[in-house]
Amino acid sequence: MTKTDVRKLFGKNYIGLAELKPFLENLGLDISGILESDINFSDTDIIRAAKEGYILIYGIERINDKRITLRLLRDILGINPDLSEPCFYNQDWYMHEDFIDITLNNQWYLIKKEVYENSRAVMPMDLIDRGVKFPPAILCAYVFFAYYFLNSEYLWYHDFIWCQDV
Repeated sequence: MTKTDVRKLFGKNYIGLAELKPFLENLGLDISGILESDINFSDTDIIRAAKEGYILIYGIERINDKRITLRLLRDILGINPDLSEPCFYNQDWYMHEDFIDITLNNQWYLIKKEVYENSRAVMPMDLIDRGVKFPPAILCAYVFFAYYFLNSEYLWYHDFIWCQDV
């Protein structure tokens, strides 16, 4: 399956380098010179995921000397909705946690577009005991902002997303 086929299959839920451009420009970053790797999922996985409402997105670790981290996103996008939207919720509990400086790998990621209904009002440890694997916080934030700047829509608008970083 070609990237063109995958792009058609996912529609607005496909976010490759070209689709990342509005997001990265809002961060003041230029993607010229970045090479997008091949999609690292089998055709069966891609088709199954597309049917279940996933976003396929290309992760970028760094652009030039800028590592794409929660710290960088928060510093640039801010925490004040009166100044700009979208922005981070005004909390600072995670500012001294290790995961604030974690990056993505330069690869493709699949992330669920909607919260699993049977996970609502369930404690995260109970979900982990059921075999649920949470995405890293950087992936959730990266997807949230990239999707917004591409489609002018908020993901998880009325939901909180559990992440593997605690």
